[in-house]
Amino acid sequence: MIAIKENFPQITPEEYFAWEEKQLEKHELINGQVYAMSGGSVNHSRIAIRFATMLDTHLDAGSCITGNSDLRINIVGTNNYIYPDVSVTCDDRDKTTAQYITYPSLIVEVLSPSTESYDRSGKFRLYRKNPNLQDYLLVSSTSIEMDLYHKNDAGEWLIINYQEGDTVELKSINLSFPIEQVYRGLELKPE
Repeated sequence: MIAIKENFPQITPEEYFAWEEKQLEKHELINGQVYAMSGGSVNHSRIAIRFATMLDTHLDAGSCITGNSDLRINIVGTNNYIYPDVSVTCDDRDKTTAQYITYPSLIVEVLSPSTESYDRSGKFRLYRKNPNLQDYLLVSSTSIEMDLYHKNDAGEWLIINYQEGDTVELKSINLSFPIEQVYRGLELKPE
């Protein structure tokens, strides 16, 4: 998904929720500014759906919530609200809000050429303010490749690159899967 800044005056979260409820498109709120979300490619959509389905199926018997790109994340300690492609929270505090979650342990972003730089830098800087976040997975939509930012027990972020033939390990939700599972049947080529 691509965020495009709208030319609106700064608004409060309350104004944002009331306004966005009436919109046809989704919008993020960052530092009081509204950003319209545009769509992604066919591969982007298929990969995001596969992740949401796989994670929800894996967590079905538990008390965790799997969200798709319709579920906002409130950045801890801010009035910023962002739509990731897929997220998982197992924090009971997130069961008390209807419009967003705040404490995901896993966030998945499917990369596109226009969003990759922001997803790797600015967006990750926002997400990692969350003390519960353990895994931030960046998934290529043009090749069989994923980069996992995993927070270890010392609070340090490690980067693990997964490629064809690898088994991806998401410790935050105790899930391992062959990387090809996500890419089956996709036509992969640079966009």
